[in-house]
Amino acid sequence: MNFDKVTRGEKVPTLKLAVVQYAVLALMLALTAGLWRLQILGAQNFKMLAEQNRVRKVPVLAPRGKLFDRENRLVVDNYPSVSCFLVREQNRNVDADLPLIAKGLHLDLDQLRATLHRYRTSPGYQPIPIKQDVSADEQAFIEAHRNELPELETIEGERRLYPRDGFASALIGYVGEVSEDDLNQTRYAAYEPGDVVGKAGVEEMYDQLLRGQDGSRDVVVDSHGREVGYLGTQHAVPGQDLKLTIDNDLQKAAELAMGDRTGAIVAMDPRNGDILAMVSRPSFDPNAFAVKIDRAEWNKLITDPDHPLMNKAIQAQLAPGSTFKILMSVAGLQEGIAQNLKVNCTGGWGPYGFFHHCDAKHGAVDIHNAIPYSCDTYYYQLGDKLGIDRIAKYATEFGYGQKTGIDLPGEQAGLMPSAHWLMKNYHRKWYPDETLDVAIGQGAVEATPLQLARIIGGIASGGHLVRPRVVFPDQLPADFRKDLLESLPGSGDVDIPIDPANWEIITDGMAEVTQPAAFHTAGSAHLEGIDLAGKTGTAQVMSHEALDKTAKGHNTRPNVWFIGVVPRRNPELVVAVLWEHGEFSYYPARLGARFVAAYVEKQRKLAHNLVPVKVPAQPPVEVGAVWTTPNPRANEAGESAAKIHAGKFYVGADGAVTGASGIAQAAKTGKAAQVVSGAAKNRMASTAKQTTGSEKSLRLNPGKSKPSSPESASLSSMPALPAKPATVKSQ
Repeated sequence: MNFDKVTRGEKVPTLKLAVVQYAVLALMLALTAGLWRLQILGAQNFKMLAEQNRVRKVPVLAPRGKLFDRENRLVVDNYPSVSCFLVREQNRNVDADLPLIAKGLHLDLDQLRATLHRYRTSPGYQPIPIKQDVSADEQAFIEAHRNELPELETIEGERRLYPRDGFASALIGYVGEVSEDDLNQTRYAAYEPGDVVGKAGVEEMYDQLLRGQDGSRDVVVDSHGREVGYLGTQHAVPGQDLKLTIDNDLQKAAELAMGDRTGAIVAMDPRNGDILAMVSRPSFDPNAFAVKIDRAEWNKLITDPDHPLMNKAIQAQLAPGSTFKILMSVAGLQEGIAQNLKVNCTGGWGPYGFFHHCDAKHGAVDIHNAIPYSCDTYYYQLGDKLGIDRIAKYATEFGYGQKTGIDLPGEQAGLMPSAHWLMKNYHRKWYPDETLDVAIGQGAVEATPLQLARIIGGIASGGHLVRPRVVFPDQLPADFRKDLLESLPGSGDVDIPIDPANWEIITDGMAEVTQPAAFHTAGSAHLEGIDLAGKTGTAQVMSHEALDKTAKGHNTRPNVWFIGVVPRRNPELVVAVLWEHGEFSYYPARLGARFVAAYVEKQRKLAHNLVPVKVPAQPPVEVGAVWTTPNPRANEAGESAAKIHAGKFYVGADGAVTGASGIAQAAKTGKAAQVVSGAAKNRMASTAKQTTGSEKSLRLNPGKSKPSSPESASLSSMPALPAKPATVKSQ
């Protein structure tokens, strides 16, 4: 065998050898670079990660800011609560522990798995909230299974405590865990899964101020995740407290007036826009959301046909009915048409082939009685003369079809139709017959209770309309207040000049609405001694022809309104009442009058102008007494210097003292007789003469002080309310 030949045949080519050498070199360089990156460049980062394996950040939840009413009375508070979190840093199979965790914390296993699935893309060090408001027995379960379930951690915090029975729930709103849809929005960019945020009302609108800033606590843990040391705390910053414009007393009065009826009440000070009360029915319990609402209860709320989660005061867009006639009166008078318009109401009017009904045959009607009569026939003809374009012009100026700009989320704008609107949306022209429906606040016209309160309150204020508000703006940081106003498009503060003579005609007509008389639509809401003015409204939910074809159940009844102001000109209060399917417009007028009575009584109380209550006559009370008098014969007859007397007297309810001879008369009349007997008579008369010079009886109690003189310009100084308002059947 030729060894040299074999060796030459198996020799590796130089090119292949070079490739292998360079490949080995490249591999060595890559390994060297990797080591350099890990040990030199990434040393600090990996050191921090290693430290995090030893040190855990436990969240310290910031307490949410409290809410107070305008008199600094607490409305929404917080209470101590413990939440349970699941930590995924234990290098263990958490899924295997889920059945035990669900059983011990009284959770639905499928729901617990769904919660973990939501957090599948979040960092492993981020705790997952699995149970809020943990009970005492659930805390005991966690402590007892600390070794078996080291992934469970508890964190102390505070939860919302709302008033009972849904008090002011539509205005306040509620809080809940931020949803996945929320996290996809720009405004929730700073939030993380599990954070609690405001979901409606003030809670949502002012969430940025109320929520505060969470802190953290650094603790040292061992290899099993058990806490063995403590390093430090970054304290949480509590949320800002806010003072609302509502008055707890007036809010309660509005809640009681509305009762279980479906609808809304909103009361506002038309001088500055302060919302004094806001009620929406049906309501809901925000405490059910403070922890985590049950799925069945949530489904019940969202499927309820009466929409309890809707704030009807700012979101119910319904035909305003005859309350729109106040705007029609302004337009007619300002255009110089209504002053000379006189009609003979025979029950309706129909010049265009379709007869439009009126609710009565009012006879001769002019602008002075058109408002208290609420005569449809008059406003049909006024609307026909004005035309839809002029009606829409005035309505838009005063705020129909526009948001008011109130600082609450979800406000709706309503709708004010016009010829341009109809052509743009339905591509057809406007017919004159359609104007007649608009003239009485029906057809396509829609408004919210707050809109009507602002508009009619503004008209009664001489054309000065304000932006409503539920939080006093002086509490807000300048930047926040600026951003808030920019984010709330609305008509805001507006001044629309109204001729003073026209203003007086309209406000006087509104005052006549609540005076008991034939055809006056709210005579039964009259309040003696209170200058209550207003306008009722009835809005059909279907035509007369369609109604005749139905069984005429509850849902076919018209929606009814009342907008009231006190006093009639330059009012300090406007209240809007909506009663869905309430049938008769004098019903909401009575509810509004009930609220106005509560408001006026409170103003009188604050002004110390309450009329004293007469106490029923009480029988005299028997009193025994012993006294002495000087004895003038002491030196002559050797008698003692003083004589001792004893007797019984009767003290009446007015403080007068009578003797035995006057008891019969005192008991009979309830007043103290000016009769005393014996030595008592002489002494009492002498004493009375010295003290009063004219009184013949001894007064134990001072007389009643003279009441202050009434001033018509102030509600607080008006005469007291009667025990019951007059009840006159409305026509």
